[in-house]
Amino acid sequence: MSENLNGEAGRMPRTTRSAQSTGLGGASSSEVPPTVSSSRSSRPARRGGVPRARRMNLSITHVQVWSVAKVAFMLSIAGAIIQIVAAALVWVLLDAVGVFGQLTNLMSSVNLDSSAFNLSNVLSLSTVLSAVTILSIIGVVLVTLLAVIGALLYNVVSSLVGGLHVTLGDD
Repeated sequence: MSENLNGEAGRMPRTTRSAQSTGLGGASSSEVPPTVSSSRSSRPARRGGVPRARRMNLSITHVQVWSVAKVAFMLSIAGAIIQIVAAALVWVLLDAVGVFGQLTNLMSSVNLDSSAFNLSNVLSLSTVLSAVTILSIIGVVLVTLLAVIGALLYNVVSSLVGGLHVTLGDD
């Protein structure tokens, strides 16, 4: 028993004798077209049993500006968090090694009044983290704006030259 495309079991699909014998699935102008195509004509034949890698040539002709803005914002937020954590770790490391105390002693030995300028007060952890946080926020805004401007410029240029051509391979 066979089953055709409509799910009807038991009936053979209507094809002509010439279409069945050649395996082409075609019909002449006076014959009724077949309802089921041959499986040989719809699938490419494998050579040697090893599938070949497929390659596609694509062009990126337009990028959505809102999508670029969201991705750039999230990546710059991640970069800002990394900068703040790195600044805190460097400050803790320098304080543990005693760099700030050594610099204060160096300034007092050069006859600078240590009470007027205390390096540990100027470079306290809260001051350093506040400065790095403010600079990170400015960086987030700048990176997001530059990415949006870059996306707009890319869309204009790609409309003139055809976009970025990429070849994708199935390895």
